[in-house]
Amino acid sequence: MEHVRAGMGKAELLAEQGHVLGLQNVNVKMRAGEITVIMGLSGSGKSTLIRHLNRLIEPTSGEIEIDGEDVLGYGPTQLRQLRREKMSMVFQKFALMPHRTVLENAATPLAVRGAPRPEQEAEARKWLERVGLAGHENQHPHELSGGMQQRVGLARALTSNAEIMLMDEAFSALDPLIRTDMQDLLLDIQRELGKTIVFITHDLDEALKLADHLAILKDGRIVQQGEPQRILLKPNDPYVVNFISDINRARVLRVRSVMRAPGEIDPTEAQPVDHDATLEDVIALSGGDTHRIYRVEREGAEVGALDMADLVRALVRSAPAEDEPEDAEAA
Repeated sequence: MEHVRAGMGKAELLAEQGHVLGLQNVNVKMRAGEITVIMGLSGSGKSTLIRHLNRLIEPTSGEIEIDGEDVLGYGPTQLRQLRREKMSMVFQKFALMPHRTVLENAATPLAVRGAPRPEQEAEARKWLERVGLAGHENQHPHELSGGMQQRVGLARALTSNAEIMLMDEAFSALDPLIRTDMQDLLLDIQRELGKTIVFITHDLDEALKLADHLAILKDGRIVQQGEPQRILLKPNDPYVVNFISDINRARVLRVRSVMRAPGEIDPTEAQPVDHDATLEDVIALSGGDTHRIYRVEREGAEVGALDMADLVRALVRSAPAEDEPEDAEAA
């Protein structure tokens, strides 16, 4: 650790000391009720990071605080309670027990806690129905498609009624259309329940769709974090610029990110658009007329104005922002 603290990087540490630097100085505030997405390329440290949170991997140094308590200070009993009651996990490879039925798999968290069988089954049935698997309770995992198996994994996590859900590349093994369906399902459930979700992915489109807060990892370090729209418009590192270079900005950027503040331009007679509409939506609405101005509304109230010229500028690939300040939410 003294070499790392002195500035030795990942490659140098491996070459000179024979140690692998998994994560370095990672500071992220994960707000309750939001989806924090950790993304990066293979080997960036994403899965290592999420496994630190429930101490499946023990950190060499640092703190992991949940509601102000350092998880590293937990003994075996507290740690078991954390994993059983406060945190649930959805894995990339489903991790279902092949000899148990769908219902029994979904009920596993309550079975581990010793809940009565009727309570286990009632709660499991409720969440299996919520994820679209009603009628499949008595089947076994090998009788289900990959997407259906992942729905069982999600139902199992929800059955635990844990406040925090850890999702490690949960949808990456699925076909694109099924993956989109699962993303939509997760967002629907999140609007309903307001869980604290930590979601790991290497897919930028998925990250931008799901994230309230996005952190981008490279070689175990966070190169940028913040609100996804801000990162798209103001990348602060050449790595991030390259990372987002191929994204369809019109499909991802929202009106709220490029609108002007109320009073800067007069949209009184202008057609209204929703603050959360994509730029692609507005381009279709405008018919390609770049001289239009739109009144931006949120739940019927005016919150700003959109000049189509600003929209067009936002579609141009960004250069790294100079002297970008540290994200306000970094610990």
